[in-house]
Amino acid sequence: MAEPTHSKQIALSDIILASAALVRDVQKGGSLSDLMPGVPAQSRPAVQSVTFHVMRRLGLARALKTALVPRKPPEPLLDALLLVALALLETATRHGEEGGEQRHEMDHEQDAAQSPRGEPVYAVHTVVDQAVNAAAGHRRLRNFKGMVNAVLRNFLRGREALLAEARQQPEACWNHPEWWVNTIRKAYPGQWRQVLSASDHPGPMTLRVNIRRKTVAALQAALAEAGIASSPLGAQGLVLETPRPVQAIPGFEEGWWSVQDASAQQAALLLAPEPGMRVLDACAAPGGKTAHLLELADIHLQALDADPVRLERIRQTLARLGLDGGHVKLAAADAADVGAWWDGEPFDLVLADVPCTASGIVRRHPDIRWLRRESDLRKTAELQRRIADALWQTVKPGGKLLYATCSVFPQEGEQQARAFAQRWPDATRLEAPGQILPLPEEGRQAGAYDGFFYALFAKNA
Repeated sequence: MAEPTHSKQIALSDIILASAALVRDVQKGGSLSDLMPGVPAQSRPAVQSVTFHVMRRLGLARALKTALVPRKPPEPLLDALLLVALALLETATRHGEEGGEQRHEMDHEQDAAQSPRGEPVYAVHTVVDQAVNAAAGHRRLRNFKGMVNAVLRNFLRGREALLAEARQQPEACWNHPEWWVNTIRKAYPGQWRQVLSASDHPGPMTLRVNIRRKTVAALQAALAEAGIASSPLGAQGLVLETPRPVQAIPGFEEGWWSVQDASAQQAALLLAPEPGMRVLDACAAPGGKTAHLLELADIHLQALDADPVRLERIRQTLARLGLDGGHVKLAAADAADVGAWWDGEPFDLVLADVPCTASGIVRRHPDIRWLRRESDLRKTAELQRRIADALWQTVKPGGKLLYATCSVFPQEGEQQARAFAQRWPDATRLEAPGQILPLPEEGRQAGAYDGFFYALFAKNA
């Protein structure tokens, strides 16, 4: 089978070394969303492909490395290089001794998709050779190149036994922290395996059509003319058959569309804004839902975010889509500190897309599972409660508040919604999707939806 190729023939050893540096930093608590922009643009797609793959196989790679190297390597970068190499080597052997063709897909952020997606598959001998070269080419690792070679060859010799032993551990079997596995298993006793497995398969690339500039049918036709196959999903969605960089898709600069998962597209539709309404998007960055609300109706919208830098992303998004008119007010503020930003005039609609563990979008951000701790659930749940309670006082009688999280943990979803309804007797819970899991469901396109939770409340008049 053909070896995978990369633009300008970037050496796999360089990709492995760059990926190892990222894996090392994630294990220290860094986020790939923050780290990846520091990778040179030329090599970023290949490095992200490998690094995302390692994140999806990290539990197994850790167990294999511990079995092969019981004492932790003295250099953190060496430790990470072994993890990268073992993840790639396990995949290579799984796909056959001669390796296989690399499948090019795409993992993407909401508005800046540039990277390949899927499992990178290389020939077995290539992984071993290039991992050794990566160690040999780095001043702090060159003395360990023999060790790297020995560890990888020992894996090949004892592969079946090593894998069988490693998979006895929940973290290695499911490639999620054990507490995460236990939480999902308790929450979804009939679906927990599917939920965990879904996290290891990148989500599709879904566009939300800006209906102020293009119809769904017109955009689909424009995509087809450019050789891009897509299928409609929901009211404004188009799912691409093959993900690709945003700059390679017609109409990005013209504001015809935005990248937004099908689950996230439901927020504005559930609120259903009407012309002239006062609407609050309380935790708005990066601005996808803000823009969707403005696409649906001519409203007076206030968008908040605690981070001024992220707020600038909203401005850029609205400008690209032609939605930065005079009825939009952006403010850097803590949504829970109502006195700091609210003028006292109540809102018809409030979107409370509150901070959470982001456990529902782990298939797009596979490092999240390794960055979160079980204690984070309690902390985020308390923050969510504080924000929701503060925002409720800004809703006018007869108005609505939509509570939303991109989480699959009940502590951040259904448990919060039930507790909110108990705390506020003037809140009536309306029909909403509740918990959305990243699985094929009746009446939905298979695998098209990220994990999300929605609860809609009306304030009694």
